[in-house]
Amino acid sequence: MSSNDTRHVQVMIVGSGLSGLGTAIRLSQRGLSDFVVIERGPDVGGTWRDNTYPGAGCDVPSHLYSYSFALNPEWSRSFSPQPEIEQYLRTVSERFGVRDKHIFDCALTAARWNEAGGRWDIETSRGSFTADFIVSAAGVLAEPNLPDIKGISSFEGEIFHSARWNHDATLTGKKVAVIGTGSSAVQIVPSIAPEVAHLDVYQRTATWVMPQLSRPYLRLERFAFKRVPGLQRLIRALIYTTRELFVITQVKYPWTGIALEAVGRFKMRFEIRDPELRRKVLPKHRIGCKRMLVSNKFYGALDRDNVDLVTDGIAEVRSGSIVSEDGTEREVDAIVLATGFHVADSPTFNLYTGRDGRTVSEAADAEGYQMYKGTTVANFPNIFFMLGANSGLNYTSLIYVIESQINYIVDAITTMEQRNLQSFEVRLDAQVEYNEKLQPKMARTVWVNGGCTSWFLDKHGNNSALWPDFSFRYRRMVREFDIDAYDTTTKTL
Repeated sequence: MSSNDTRHVQVMIVGSGLSGLGTAIRLSQRGLSDFVVIERGPDVGGTWRDNTYPGAGCDVPSHLYSYSFALNPEWSRSFSPQPEIEQYLRTVSERFGVRDKHIFDCALTAARWNEAGGRWDIETSRGSFTADFIVSAAGVLAEPNLPDIKGISSFEGEIFHSARWNHDATLTGKKVAVIGTGSSAVQIVPSIAPEVAHLDVYQRTATWVMPQLSRPYLRLERFAFKRVPGLQRLIRALIYTTRELFVITQVKYPWTGIALEAVGRFKMRFEIRDPELRRKVLPKHRIGCKRMLVSNKFYGALDRDNVDLVTDGIAEVRSGSIVSEDGTEREVDAIVLATGFHVADSPTFNLYTGRDGRTVSEAADAEGYQMYKGTTVANFPNIFFMLGANSGLNYTSLIYVIESQINYIVDAITTMEQRNLQSFEVRLDAQVEYNEKLQPKMARTVWVNGGCTSWFLDKHGNNSALWPDFSFRYRRMVREFDIDAYDTTTKTL
């Protein structure tokens, strides 16, 4: 396509991670072929293509972390490493024949609603498009959150974010600092600690770390996954049911989390010899307030002689050192930023301009970050946001919500076709009423009352990330496109 041509498609999917790829497959299966997937990277995979740091893997059991329509009997372990998940997504894209619908190395630069044309005008790094519908599947773990630390730009050694790992950098025998102790750090720290000369781990807030029941699958098990009808689905259902029980400790009755905290305390005492280190890693918030971490190696790595846990905070970064708030200066050759991602304030929200000329970010700044059923938002016709406000989960597989939203999106597009409709836009009163019913459920959760701040909260202090109920209730809610909640226009000849 020439950069001067404008191509029209019925559906533009932005991003080809789990959300975008799954949407493309479902559209194809429903006979909707006029779509394209733009992906800023060189291949499918999203976060599992980008996060290639040492030790990268999934903290959701393998059998649950796959599409329901494409179970994978080839998982090597009960918790899958990153390369296997990336390969799984590549295999699925080929198996379902949607790779030719992709334009790789193509980044969205702007999308503006065209009121007169009843469509979206889209600019990308590889030319212009128009589309009847947009599915924003950029992902919640797509934009690294880079810390604003005094002097960090003056550092002369290697420095990179965990999601942009520099594989050309050699850490062996060097003094390394890891900033952050979240989901990525608990995998990175044990992986690099044995090879570096010294490792400083900078912790802002201690987080509960639970055991990971990870093991390799036996050859006989993998044979059974392939040959025994229904076995994988049974295992998947059992895992799903077990994971849903976390709703009790996080949403319904947070006080019951005491039992899980006892497990965490025992694990801490069993794996860490130094009582002062145990004191540093003991969380002050209720379990589940921040995302629970799973690792069998993190505490052991912190207890190594060549590893120090620093809890004083960072005052500044110099050319070859980090100065903590107590005035201690520590020499360092390389810095790994395990500082998470922009979620509620994703930079991608600046790219979509709605009916009244405001971007999603501008609307969120004025009114708070809220959506209708986690997928649509007033003032933005004909666009769906995958894993939008209050549709995330922190206790089970996000793929369950992704597939639920895909059902809603495909039903919406099909309904629009069947009724000869040009545009839809969720009514503001429907959006407000939905959120007014949602927030009381949030008020009693451990995420709000657990005594912590987390990436679940937006800058207004609201939990705009998570769904405060059982995930099967979310799926039931978005089973069909409820067109009565939307203002629509009819196509004109």
